[in-house]
Amino acid sequence: MPFFIAFRNIYINTPSHPLRRIRSFVRRDSRLTEAQRQALETLWPQFGLELTASNIHLPTIFHRDAPCILEIGFGSGQSLSATAKMHPECDFIGIETHQPGIGALLLSIRDQALTNVRIFYGDAVEVLNQCIPEKSLDGIQLFFPDPWPKRRHHKRRLIQVPFVKLLITKLKQGGELHLATDWQDYAKEMMEVLSSFSELKNCAGIHQFAERSHQRPIITKFEQQGQRAGREIWELRFTLN
Repeated sequence: MPFFIAFRNIYINTPSHPLRRIRSFVRRDSRLTEAQRQALETLWPQFGLELTASNIHLPTIFHRDAPCILEIGFGSGQSLSATAKMHPECDFIGIETHQPGIGALLLSIRDQALTNVRIFYGDAVEVLNQCIPEKSLDGIQLFFPDPWPKRRHHKRRLIQVPFVKLLITKLKQGGELHLATDWQDYAKEMMEVLSSFSELKNCAGIHQFAERSHQRPIITKFEQQGQRAGREIWELRFTLN
C-alpha cells in the first residue's frame, strides 16, 4: 500500500472566488504500530479499495447485493467495525486518510472475522466523485468531523452546502444522512445546512436533533473527549425523499 498524504477538499462559492478549494483537515503524524503496519501489508489487498477513475460495483466488491452504508472519516474504526458486526445483513465502506486508523480497522476486521467492510484511503470528495455510483448508498455516516472551532477556520468545516449536494447524489431514495458532533455551534450549522434542502426530511422533526442511534453502538474516544470536556452530543438524521 503506497504511502501518501491526502487532503479532503470542499468547494464553496463566493462572488470573487467561485468554487474555491478548502482543506477540511490537516496532516497528522502517521506513526504505525508494528501490528498496524503488518495489517496494511497483509490485509489491504483483501479489504482495501483503490481510488480509480471509474465507479465501483458494489455487488462485485462484496460478492452479494445488500444495503450499503458509507462512513466518512472513521478514525480508528471502532464504531464502524462494531456496527458492521451488529448488522451482518449490510455492507459498509469506510473512508479515512489516517494510516494508523486504517491499520486499526483492518486488525478489527481480522479479529472479528468481518466480511462486510471495505476501505478507501484518500480524499472523501475524490472518492465520492470518482468511485461511488449515484443513487447507490442506503446511508452515509459522518461522526465527529473536525469542528475547526476557531471562527476564522469555520470555512474549513466539511458540512457545507456543496458537499451535502454531492452526498445527496449518492443516496438512494429513502437513504439516510447521519451526523454527530460534540460542538454545539457546528451542530446548529449542520442543522441549518441540511434543513435548507427540500429533498431531505429530518427524522426527528423540523429543526430537531435526534436521539442517540443504534448505528453508534459504542462511545468512541472522540465522544469520550467531548464528554470529559462537558460538551453535549448532537445527532442529526435526515432521509432523502
